[in-house]
Amino acid sequence: MWRWFHEWGSPRYFYARSGRLLPYLAGLTLLLIPTGIVWGLLYAPADYQQGHSYRIMYVHVPAAILAQSSYAMMAAAGMVSLIWRLKLADAAMQTAAPIGAWVTAIALITGALWGKPMWGTYWVWDARLTSTLILLFLFAGVLALRQAAGPSQSGGRAAAVLAVVGLINLPIIKFSVDWWFTLHQPASFSVTEKPAMPIEMWAPLLAMVIGVYGWFFWVWLLRLRQEIREREVRSEWIRQRYQNEF
Repeated sequence: MWRWFHEWGSPRYFYARSGRLLPYLAGLTLLLIPTGIVWGLLYAPADYQQGHSYRIMYVHVPAAILAQSSYAMMAAAGMVSLIWRLKLADAAMQTAAPIGAWVTAIALITGALWGKPMWGTYWVWDARLTSTLILLFLFAGVLALRQAAGPSQSGGRAAAVLAVVGLINLPIIKFSVDWWFTLHQPASFSVTEKPAMPIEMWAPLLAMVIGVYGWFFWVWLLRLRQEIREREVRSEWIRQRYQNEF
């Protein structure tokens, strides 16, 4: 296990192996996201209470789930960077942050659009909405700390500490609808419970969730590989790879 860990912690090894995953992630993304969007928006039945307005769920729910997962992954990379001082972990944290921030912003915007017909307003200081907004601020804070410090290790450590401390917000987001009285409805999708929706409604949602995860890892690997090339530009293996590619 430790050998596997150290191999994948090597920029050279990671760069070589990760390139093989890109076509599969691209194929998964290009297959499932269009399928889920078309199926959910055009063919899924209308909800008996919300009518057609519920269809924004097919964007909002995958974005909200991915926002939390991407933060957890970013914080895990920050923890590895703090403990083992792996350069690749710092690069993984840095490249995941902007993608996670954009996904969180999409979750907030689509949630506001969904909330208007349901609650009569775009925004309330609801526990889940507020904690998700804090999640966006945490992403922004990690980005700001990492970019302000440039390539220095102190900036990377400060960003990693903030990312790890921010993990406390994830259970608040997850259980806010159970701990407090909120306007936000309970989870629409869970991998541990039987779906409350008919298969015609939850199947396209499942396709969208898997599709956006494929998209995230596809884009993240592209960004991370670019970051590795920039950081290792003076390395012999990068120069040899560039000569072979061009």
